[in-house]
Amino acid sequence: ILAAIALPAYQDYIARSQVTTGLADIRGGVTAFEEKVNRGSVAFAVPATIGLRASTPRCSAIGGAGSETGTITCTLRGNPKVLGKIVTLTRDTSGAFTCTVTGGLDSKFLPTGCT
Repeated sequence: ILAAIALPAYQDYIARSQVTTGLADIRGGVTAFEEKVNRGSVAFAVPATIGLRASTPRCSAIGGAGSETGTITCTLRGNPKVLGKIVTLTRDTSGAFTCTVTGGLDSKFLPTGCT
């Protein structure tokens, strides 16, 4: 009985932590992205131009598009509940970044501040 309750709860915990880790893997690019905007050079073709790797243990692919309202994305790998979902940080014209997750992820796995 305990395993019937504990195992699904543990799997949910793992899924939430994997999404949060994916977000953390791309959050570091925000500062470099802002620096590019402040210098007037916002175009970037590869994640390395904003200090990110092309992939991490949690992100099978990191990408994005540079512009004043650009994006930084992480395609998640891991638990089947999160596999292939995309975490996106989007910069608006005021300089604020918002987090979204696409691909049909259950809201209970979303990190705080993501929709």
